Amino acid sequence: MDQNELLGRLTVSLAIGLLVGLERGWRSRNEEDHQRPAGFRTFALSGLLGGVAGAMSLQAGGLVIGFVFLGYAAAFFGFHWLEAKVEQNLSVTSVVAGLLTFLLGAMSVIGDFQAAIACAVAMTVLLAFRETLHKWVASLTWPEIRAVLALLVMSFLLLPLLPNRRIDPWDSINPYQIWLLAILVAGVSFVGYFAVRAFGDRLGILMTAVAGGLASSTATTLAFARLGKEHPASSRLLSAGILIAGVVMMVRVGAVAIALNGALLTTLALPLASAAVVLALGATVFLTGNVSRDVPKLRIDNPMEIGPALKLAVFIAAVMMCAEILRRSFGDIGVLVLAALSGVADVDAVTISMARLDQASISTDTAVKAIVVAVAVNTLSKAFLSGWAGGRKVGFLVGGVSVFSLAAGLLALACQAGASFG
Repeated sequence: MDQNELLGRLTVSLAIGLLVGLERGWRSRNEEDHQRPAGFRTFALSGLLGGVAGAMSLQAGGLVIGFVFLGYAAAFFGFHWLEAKVEQNLSVTSVVAGLLTFLLGAMSVIGDFQAAIACAVAMTVLLAFRETLHKWVASLTWPEIRAVLALLVMSFLLLPLLPNRRIDPWDSINPYQIWLLAILVAGVSFVGYFAVRAFGDRLGILMTAVAGGLASSTATTLAFARLGKEHPASSRLLSAGILIAGVVMMVRVGAVAIALNGALLTTLALPLASAAVVLALGATVFLTGNVSRDVPKLRIDNPMEIGPALKLAVFIAAVMMCAEILRRSFGDIGVLVLAALSGVADVDAVTISMARLDQASISTDTAVKAIVVAVAVNTLSKAFLSGWAGGRKVGFLVGGVSVFSLAAGLLALACQAGASFG
């Protein structure tokens, strides 16, 4: 390492200490001189000390960092122990922050300095948002904590144990990929749930519709439709929420499909966009025409449970296997029939299955048609659910716009096919 690079890395180690020290110094800004705990200068020197120890280790060996770290840790811990006795403060956050600042300073010299900077930023954010994080943790319920643990178990315990290869006789099911996709879908639902919870129960139907569309547009449709029956004056507002959830569902389907298979972009984007635009226009008309001040209260249950995740993984695997069997037996027609049947309850499994199938097994055109069929059937089923659970008015509003939306999407698909044929 030449001198210029060494000086640059030492500058990074100092900058890391200054960043952490800025937050620590600001938090203790009201303390009198010589009475405040470790602050701006102390943490800046801690980062630089780690950098100097790292530079010395380049010549004298890695043990230098260990010895310096032990001495630094003893001094830092001793100082805070005396402070804790005087102030009766049992927090060890500053001690851990100081130790980590030293190590990141050393890492910036002898390791990946970009990773060290990223860790320093993450640490500073955690320190700065202490009160917010404490309030958030205190507001969590046990089912929500259980949901977090379930997602972590799915991601970091179960996923590595699954074989990353196709295991069925039809060469269609990869357990690792199926479970990973189930985690992604569950994670989207998880984020949608907490987005609603963070903004409160009564923030509005629109925020709930967006988050509900991420989690489950079908569940959102049922919830809004039932509220529409209880609050007839808000039928237009709730119908708009159902349509917005449908727009989010179509955007989600397109994003997932294109992310998994970029070849679907050119043929899938226009039909979904056309249908989504019509739904959005219908929702806009209902919102601008809504004069009711009756905004019903709505709660969305936690969508992230291990049971639904397991069912989703099994459903995805079944759809992928059935799609391959039907394709081999009946050709592309069998795949489209399966897409229509699956779309009654869920579009994610069809979308993921069609996007993940090899192009040698199924053509891009058939995959697009299967996804469009699933979305169309799902949209019609939600229109039926709206009328069944919400009454004639909600069913008429949602169903009318849904029919125009599907007509726009199918027309776009037909025009696309005609242009390709021509």
